[in-house]
Amino acid sequence: MVSYHNLSVSLYKPNETMSKKILIIDDDPDIVESTKLILESEGYEVISESGPDEGCAKALSESPDLIILDVMMVEPDDGFFAASKIKSKRPDVPIIMYSSVSNALGYEYGMNNVVKVDVFIDKPVEPAILLETIGKLIKGKKG
Repeated sequence: MVSYHNLSVSLYKPNETMSKKILIIDDDPDIVESTKLILESEGYEVISESGPDEGCAKALSESPDLIILDVMMVEPDDGFFAASKIKSKRPDVPIIMYSSVSNALGYEYGMNNVVKVDVFIDKPVEPAILLETIGKLIKGKKG
């Protein structure tokens, strides 16, 4: 979204983002709301849940095109268990896992067979990076 004084112009391409549904699973309402605003301004349909169990249920019932998942919610490893549960039922859905843990503790998550996500992103994430990552994952998704 580019703003010129009082005129706002969206840069998204309607055919690429319209009807693409993204599920955000995060217990921080500020993160959910800010991410939702960014995604909706680009034409994505956004749904959310604040807990891992509710998020997993919604991932199965709503069939999102992509999931953005926090690492730490109620428990420090909730995101990992949620990702594993979702991928066991919906292996085709891309998952972006984001966390501020690596910034706070200096810990780097790595891609491996144990962690069932497609991309790790550090919070806070720049909107352009988030949108680019989502675009690549959704474009590469089969189906």
